[in-house]
Amino acid sequence: MLHVTNGDCAAERIRAAGLAGEIVPWRDVLHEGPVPAGLPLRELSALRARFIAGRGWGAADDAAREFAERDAALERFREHDEVVLWFEHDLYDQLQLAQVLDWLAGQDAGSTRLALVCGAEYLGNSAPERLAERFGERSEVADAELALAREAWAAFRAPDPSGIAALVEEDSSVLPFLGAALTRHLEQFPGTRNGLSRSEQQALEAIAAGAATLRDAYIASHQRREDPIWLGDATFVAYVEDLAAGPSPLVTIGAAAAPDDPSATLARRVALTDAGRAVLDGREDRIRLNGIDRWLGGVHLHGRDCAWRWDADEGRLVTSR
Repeated sequence: MLHVTNGDCAAERIRAAGLAGEIVPWRDVLHEGPVPAGLPLRELSALRARFIAGRGWGAADDAAREFAERDAALERFREHDEVVLWFEHDLYDQLQLAQVLDWLAGQDAGSTRLALVCGAEYLGNSAPERLAERFGERSEVADAELALAREAWAAFRAPDPSGIAALVEEDSSVLPFLGAALTRHLEQFPGTRNGLSRSEQQALEAIAAGAATLRDAYIASHQRREDPIWLGDATFVAYVEDLAAGPSPLVTIGAAAAPDDPSATLARRVALTDAGRAVLDGREDRIRLNGIDRWLGGVHLHGRDCAWRWDADEGRLVTSR
C-alpha cells in the first residue's frame, strides 16, 4: 500500500496509526512560485526545487533529491494494491491533491485501487487512533474526481487565471473543498483597492493594530482570521519581507538575533512605514509604488501594470486587458 500525504507531520501520524505501507510526503508549497503549464512531473519538480531553494526554504540539492525520490515513489504506484491519498481541506493541500490526482488520471492504474481520505480535519493534529478510524472510512477515487482534478490543475497552471474563476462557479462537490480553496487562491491576486493580496492586507492590518513581531503578525493575521489555516510561518515571513523591499517599503523589519534560528526570525520586530499606512488606507497602490514580481500558479505578475486583480467587494477576478 502507498500512502501520499501533505508533509512530514502527517506522515508521522499515519505511521503512528500502525497503517502498513510506504508513506510519501508531498511537501511542495504550490500556492507560491511558478507552476507553469507544459512541464511533465519530473521537470516541474526540478523547477519547484530551484524556486524553494531560491526563497531560502531549503538547500537546492536537498530539495531536488527529495522531489526526485517523491516522484519516483509515485511512479511506482502500480507496485501497490492500493494508493491512499491523505489531504486536508485548505489551499495548501487541495493544490497538492489536484496535482497528484491529475498525474494519476493520466496513468493506467491496472489493478491498483485509488482511495481518498479528505475532510475538515488537520492530519498533523489528529490522534493515531482517529487516523486509523478515518482510514477505515476512506472513499474510492472515481472518474468524476479525476476529471475535476485535471480541470482544476490545468486551470491553476494556465497563464490566464480566468479558467479558475470559471471553475469555482461550477459544481465541484465531488471534491467538496476544492472550490473554496481555489477562491482563496484568487484572493492572493493583488486587490483592486490598493494592490495588496488578502494575506498582505491582513498582515498590514495586524501590524497597524499593534502586532510588533513577525510571530505576532502571523498569528493575528492568519491563524486568528482564517479557517481553514493553510499558510506556514516561513511563507508568511517571505510575504512581509517582500513588503519591506522596493523603492517605497511598506514595512520595516528588524535584524534577527540569531539568523539561523527560526524562532529568532519570527521574533524580529516589524512596523509600518508611512508608505505602508498610505497603502493600507487606500491612498496609494502597492503595485504602482513598488511593482511586483510574483508567480501564482501559471500566472506571472510582474511590473507596475498588473493585468489581473481581485475585487474583494464584488468577490471576483477582474482584468485590465
